[in-house]
Amino acid sequence: MSQSYYDVLGVDRNADDNAIKKAYRKLAMKYHPDRNPDDKEAEEKFKEVGEAYEVLSNPDKRAAYDRMGHDAFKNGGMGGPGGAGFDPMDIFAQFFGGMGGGGFGGFSGFGGGRRQADPRQPGSDLRYDLDISLEEAAVGCTRTIELERLMPCDKCGATGSADGQNGLKTCPTCHGSGVVMRQSSIFVQQSTCPTCHGAGKTISNPCSKCHGEGRVNHEEKVTIRIPAGIDSGSQMRVAGKGDAGLHGGRTGDLYIFVDVEPHPIFHREGMDLHCTIPVSLQDAILGGTITVPTLEGGSKVKIAAGTASGTVQRVRGKGMPSTHRSGKGDLLVELQVEIPTGLSSAQKKALEAFTATLSESNMPDAKDFAKRAAKYLK
Repeated sequence: MSQSYYDVLGVDRNADDNAIKKAYRKLAMKYHPDRNPDDKEAEEKFKEVGEAYEVLSNPDKRAAYDRMGHDAFKNGGMGGPGGAGFDPMDIFAQFFGGMGGGGFGGFSGFGGGRRQADPRQPGSDLRYDLDISLEEAAVGCTRTIELERLMPCDKCGATGSADGQNGLKTCPTCHGSGVVMRQSSIFVQQSTCPTCHGAGKTISNPCSKCHGEGRVNHEEKVTIRIPAGIDSGSQMRVAGKGDAGLHGGRTGDLYIFVDVEPHPIFHREGMDLHCTIPVSLQDAILGGTITVPTLEGGSKVKIAAGTASGTVQRVRGKGMPSTHRSGKGDLLVELQVEIPTGLSSAQKKALEAFTATLSESNMPDAKDFAKRAAKYLK
């Protein structure tokens, strides 16, 4: 190279590291082979820019070059550039390595060669909302659902081409990389190739069944096992039952979102069930045994004499099972004392006769309240 490295980069001999980096960035992107296909002059310029940057970005090599010029690297001195092992792509990869993934224009940045796009793209995951009853949630159940998902096209072997693999050609826009680069000032923006949509391949004769996508809609029945104890908001994953991937890509999964329908009697809190049942005035006053509903049938519960409305009785082991451990929750029964309505004249007289026999000792709560509220009742 007869031209000065400083002239190659277009910088002053006193240029600092930032100025050298900025100059190299601009020229390397300008003359990169991906942006100048089949242009020998641009390819040579790209190599010269790489040589210049390799020397001027290294303090020791730059100092030797300032003293001796190109003679400092004759016969491989100081590991100078331009020799048989020199690859300007390596310099470019090291400089742009922080850009992530593809570097620039499809260049991988790690082997000095062009990165070919992997046409395989994973299929999408699918969601299915499943409603079940509280009874089904308590014991577990099996459901068969119908869903529509994308499956590999059997006519073209999922290639999307009527000619099979022979019909796939390297994309002329991205040269097989699947991405295109656009320079804006000193920045490079990478985007999916608009021609092949990231596959790196184009199809000249699309399959008549899948229209070039390699996948077709397929209706399928899937049997799902719902475990006992499952609750609303739970998710279940069925591997491999989502959409098929493109060009052999991984098939997505199916996610079942479970919702337990409201129950006319019970509501759930964790592993416990709750319900409210009416209790007759007689049972509340005299006590007795009542039958309360559970998911497994009626269960006997003793009521203490003088039970007040709102009292909660716990029935052990009559709640919901857990999906994670053994055992069941409890049933919590709130007792609501039912006050008789629509009394006949005879019933009213009988009640008046009964209440006339009551004293303060029969109504301790009323007595206590009257004492605490006395000054507010005057």
